[in-house]
Order: sequence, then structure tokens, then C-alpha cells
Amino acid sequence: MGKSAFRKMVSSVLLLLSPGALLAADFNAAMLYSNGPTWVNGAYVPRPSSSIFSGDLLQTRSDSVAKINEAGSTITVLSDSMVTFLGTSVDIEHGGVTVSTSKGVATTAGDVKVTPASFSWTEFNVVDVDGTVKIFARKGDLTITDGKEVFTLAQGQDTTRSEQAPDSDNNTKKNRKRQAGTAAPAAGGGILNSPYAIGAGAAAVAGVTTWVLLQSTSPASPSKP
Repeated sequence: MGKSAFRKMVSSVLLLLSPGALLAADFNAAMLYSNGPTWVNGAYVPRPSSSIFSGDLLQTRSDSVAKINEAGSTITVLSDSMVTFLGTSVDIEHGGVTVSTSKGVATTAGDVKVTPASFSWTEFNVVDVDGTVKIFARKGDLTITDGKEVFTLAQGQDTTRSEQAPDSDNNTKKNRKRQAGTAAPAAGGGILNSPYAIGAGAAAVAGVTTWVLLQSTSPASPSKP
């Protein structure tokens, strides 16, 4: 095959592949690794690994955790959690996440927004249980907005904030959470809203957080429900 023909063949292949690559980038997909029963948009995830897209609602149960891996970031979704993955951020409806990022991935819980103070490698925990948001800056500083003020949380420090600012629209917040709670019926009805889940939420999240910190950076291993 001559050089001219080879170049034409390579050019044709690149032209065919480029639109697909651009399309995949537009979808803002990431990889989801499940350890225990997990649901995305109300549908049970049958495999230990699958794709997750911006806007997807992810739910774990009391006996499961999940990891979202994307370029430069890992988001670990703790047990008894319901979060919306938004690509460059994650929105907690209930439960908690551990975020490790060099891309500035932010986390919101009600009126509270947690953002890395820089694009250097940053690790932090955000747990929202029964309207109380607990934040811990494991590595790197954080910028926190709580609807009343903006402040910096230094590495190694922790703080607690109310999910809602005093002047926020409580009805809107409650409606948003109610809609999110009904979006995943396959997860056992109102498991996240039950008195048992609320009462044991803090202990469950603390236990799973300890488990997560002891694991390696490899994806969560598969586990039967």
C-alpha cells in the first residue's frame, strides 16, 4: 500500500471516530462501581460496573456503597445515600459522599455548597443527615457557602451547618426532596425516610466512611445484594 493510500485510510478512520468521541464527551459520562445494591434513576444496577451520566440520580442502601470515577476525580457515595451526579458536582439529597478531586468537583446539600479552594488535589467528606450537614476537609482547603456567608475551611478542620439558611424557601426544599425520594421506588420504598434510617443514619455513615478510608484507590469490588 502506498503512502498516499495509507494516509487517506487513516484520515477516513479519524473522520469516522471524531464525531463519536465528541458525542461521548457531550454526554459527560463517568464509570460507576457498585458494592452492594445500587439504583440509578430508580432502576436496579445489575452489574458491579456501569456508566453514569450527568443528571442521573444514584441511590445506595444501608448495606451498599458506590464509587463514581471520572477524569481527575473519584466520588464515593456512602450507604443510605441519595445523590444526583452532575458531572462537575454532586448534589446530596440524603446521606454522604467522600470526594477526591483535582478538577474542583463541588458538593451541595440544600443551601450548603462545598468547593475545593484550588485545583490542587483535594479530599473532603460531606454528610447530610436529617437536615444537618457535616463537612471535613481531609486534604486541601475548602470554600463553603451556606446561604448566609462564604468562608474557608482549612485542611484538617471540620464544621457543621444547617442544610437550609433561615431565609430559604422551606416548601421548595421539601418538595424537591419529596420528588427525589419518589424517583427510586425500587430501592425499597421510603427506606431513606424511615425513622430507623434517620435514627441510624449518622452511625451508618460514620462506619462506612471508616471503611472507605481503609480501602485502596481501586474501584469497589462487586458484591451480591
